Amino acid sequence: MALIGVFDSGIGGLSILDEALRQLPEQDFIYLADSLNAPYGEKRSEWIAERSLELCKYLANQGCEVIVVACNTATAKAIQQIRIELKDIAIIGVEPGIKPAAMQSVKGIVGVLATQATLNSDKFNALLATLPGQCEFIKQAGAGLVPLIEAGQADSEETLELLAKHLEPIQDAGADTLVLGCTHYPFLRRAIRKLLGDSIALIDTSEAVVRQLRRQLELQDQLIESNQHGKVTFVSSKDEVSLLKMAQELMHSNLEMHDISSRALGLA
Repeated sequence: MALIGVFDSGIGGLSILDEALRQLPEQDFIYLADSLNAPYGEKRSEWIAERSLELCKYLANQGCEVIVVACNTATAKAIQQIRIELKDIAIIGVEPGIKPAAMQSVKGIVGVLATQATLNSDKFNALLATLPGQCEFIKQAGAGLVPLIEAGQADSEETLELLAKHLEPIQDAGADTLVLGCTHYPFLRRAIRKLLGDSIALIDTSEAVVRQLRRQLELQDQLIESNQHGKVTFVSSKDEVSLLKMAQELMHSNLEMHDISSRALGLA
């Protein structure tokens, strides 16, 4: 059985962990939230790359054999260097689901809500360049949303007002599909539906990421079938108690089925 690390700038990657516990409940996980430094989306590219590598090295030192970089910004800015430095560990990243969105959109108009760092990244724009030109992408930075989600205010009036401003250009363009291009944004589903109803399809990539994780475990002969539930350790650079509380509130998985612990991030 493999120990799997899941790293994010904060609580956004809980959306990935939630899906991982649904598909792979028997595995052991460490969830690492760098909430002291969230959000990453408005920080310098060099800082993001250095910090992301440092935290992935921490997970490797904890014994993780697979690491999921469950942060779109960190994936865009750092995953290439992480894979070079940690070449003996499988590194799985996340990226906005613009390809499935383009295939699904009836109108050929797709909104992409992501951090500014993701939208500006070479990785994102290289992916965009591979898609058919007849699909129009309305790119919108969700500035200010991540701190509100981190503060447990995903459904607050303040979040609703800010989200409405960010969605306005996408709505005005007539998009019928919206890519949630940050792992924090699936926690805004209720708010988005409140604003837009069912008029727009929502795309996030948590299922696809965990399918890739499953394939990697199969390649390593680490995929086990068991009625037992694995351990989940929550690690935070800010407040491990708050992280565990947020996990219990936001995740659909029954954490009581797992051996749960939490601790503060300690870096040498």
